[in-house]
Amino acid sequence: MLLAIETSCDETSAAVVDHGRVLATVVSSQIRLHAEYGGVVPELAAREHLKNLPPVTRTALKQAGTEPGALDAVAATRGPGLPSALLAGLKTAQAIAYALRKPFYGIHHHEAHLYSPWISNQPPMADFSEFQPNVSLVVSGGHTLLVHVESELKHRVLGSTVDDAAGECFDKIAKFIGLPYPGGPHLEKLAEGGNPNAFDFPRPMLKENNDNFSFSGLKTSVRYFLNNNPGLLDDLPRTRDLCASVQAAIVETLVAKTIRAALRLRVNCVTASGGVTCNRTFRSQLAMACHKHGLTLRLAQKELCTDNAAMIAILAERKILHGELPTPLDAEIIPGWPL
Repeated sequence: MLLAIETSCDETSAAVVDHGRVLATVVSSQIRLHAEYGGVVPELAAREHLKNLPPVTRTALKQAGTEPGALDAVAATRGPGLPSALLAGLKTAQAIAYALRKPFYGIHHHEAHLYSPWISNQPPMADFSEFQPNVSLVVSGGHTLLVHVESELKHRVLGSTVDDAAGECFDKIAKFIGLPYPGGPHLEKLAEGGNPNAFDFPRPMLKENNDNFSFSGLKTSVRYFLNNNPGLLDDLPRTRDLCASVQAAIVETLVAKTIRAALRLRVNCVTASGGVTCNRTFRSQLAMACHKHGLTLRLAQKELCTDNAAMIAILAERKILHGELPTPLDAEIIPGWPL
C-alpha cells in the first residue's frame, strides 16, 4: 500500500493505492483563492498547501480504511512545478517516510500524466494488461507535450511548446474577453452554440515539419482582432462565435499534430491527459480522428486530468514493481525537471 502527495501548483492532493487500485484520492482546490488575482500566486499556494496537507492526508488514509503504519511506501511530486508549492508536498512526504521508516519515491509530474489514461472505472483501477506503445499528448495550462511512450517507463519527448501552453492560451484569451479565472472552462461554455468557422484564426506551427507547439501567435491574433472589433464583446452571439473559433484553432492544432506523430511512428494507440483534456470538443475531435485512422484512444478520466495524487501513486507503484530504487530522503525538488 502506498501514499502519494501532489502539490506542484495550486491543488493539494493525497491518494492511497494498493496493487493498482485507487483506494482513496482527495483533492483540495485553491481556485477561489487565486481567482481574484487572475492566476496562481506562488506564495499563497504554498501557504495553503501547508494548511491543507494534514487534513487532506488524514482524509485519504481514512477513506482508504488504513493507518500510516500499514503503508509500504510514500511518494510525492518532485517536479516540475512551482518551487514553494513542490517543497511543501515533498518535505511532508519525506517526513512521513522517515517517521515510518518506509522507502520514498520522488515522481515526475509529467511522467505521471503519461500513465493516468490507464486508470479507469469506478472505483479507479490501473490496468496495464493492455498497455501498448503510444503517442501521448499531455496538455494543460502549464505544459503541452507530445511524447512517444515506447514501453512502460520508457519514453521519448517528441515536441513541446516553444512559448505558451494550450491551456495558458485558453486562459489568457478568456481574460481578454473578460471571463473569470480559470478562463478555459468559461470559454468552452460560451463556445457552445457558436460557429467555429465564423473567424479564421491561425493554427500555429501546424504545417511545420516538427512536433512542437506554439500558441502565443494565436493569442496575439485574438488580441488584435478584439482591438479592431471593439463592439464585438457587446454582442453575445458574436462572442460565442469568437470563443468557438478560438477553441477550434487550438483543438485542430492539438489533434492534427498528435495524429500525425502517431501515424509517422506507426503506433496503434494514442493517449491524452492534462487539464485541457477535460474540454469536450477536444475529446470528441480526437476520438473522431483516431477512429478515422484506426487508432485506439485512451483518454484520462476527467477527474484525473487535472493535478491529482492518484497518478503520482500509480506511477510510484509501477516503478517499485519494475525494481527502481527509492529516492534518497534528502533529495530536493527539481522545479524545471525535464521529461
